[in-house]
Amino acid sequence: MTLTQTQQTASPLPNTASDAPPPPPAACARYLVVHQTRYGYQSAVSLSQQYLHMTPRSFDYQRTESHRIVTEPPAEDITDGADYFGNLTRHFSITAPHGHLLVHAESTLALYPRPTVERIAGGASWERVRDRMLTDRGDATLEACRYLYASPHVSLSPELADYARASFSAGRPLLDAALDLTRRIFDDFEFDSTATDISTPLEQVLRGRRGVCQDFAQLMIGGLRSLGLPARYMSGYLLTHPPEGQPRMIGADASHAWVSVYEPALGWIDFDPTNRCLVQHEHIVTGWGRDFSDVTPMRGIVLGGGEQALQVNVTVTPLEPT
Repeated sequence: MTLTQTQQTASPLPNTASDAPPPPPAACARYLVVHQTRYGYQSAVSLSQQYLHMTPRSFDYQRTESHRIVTEPPAEDITDGADYFGNLTRHFSITAPHGHLLVHAESTLALYPRPTVERIAGGASWERVRDRMLTDRGDATLEACRYLYASPHVSLSPELADYARASFSAGRPLLDAALDLTRRIFDDFEFDSTATDISTPLEQVLRGRRGVCQDFAQLMIGGLRSLGLPARYMSGYLLTHPPEGQPRMIGADASHAWVSVYEPALGWIDFDPTNRCLVQHEHIVTGWGRDFSDVTPMRGIVLGGGEQALQVNVTVTPLEPT
């Protein structure tokens, strides 16, 4: 099988208008990410139109050095752009009849130091940040307010507020409380890929105490927003570690989701409830939005095809920092 390259993006990718200034020159980690999505169809597809969020962002803590997307069959009518949240997108169509679709995205990235646990300690109380969302009209606050309300997959409810409130005692610094909530979700919930699907309500996840990274991220976001705090859904990849002495398996890594919390003095700080941690240098960002629906890696429509078989493989390979 020969893949046909649809476009090579120049290196490095430009920042969008909403991205922060360039990071310092010394990277703390570099990665090669290969993301392959393959659809096999029962019968021929006569038309396919696809919309991708597979191009990693460049911002304070990450720089995309190179990126390319190739497809089989060859893509037509390719349009690259950016969505409402500044995420880089690609739209393409295929009009030749085909029995499968393979999308191969490959990126090289440099990651830069993020604030540590010590750096985020203290700071503004969560009540002060909550109240600021109602009164301040600065650009940063107004941008954060995009992530303050209910969205297609994140509801606001007393149940979610009550669960989050156990971490948000009176006067507690916002980021201290957010880290505590991150750890509680990890301790209280069990990872179970069979327990939920994309349509499972957050209240059901909360009662069942089972789910996947997408559920845990959206649950934490729902709790924060229910308390009046802005939080956004982060989509990307996570470097995983094979057992000691075992080689890294091709395709063993996966798409991942986590949470970003807005603190006026430090900006957006990321937390991963699936892994009980403050995000440092093993999380690679493709995009962010209100919830999963804003940053779905690939969605589209096809005419024909019958039943579909989907296979997704992601490989994250560490490279030497430069």
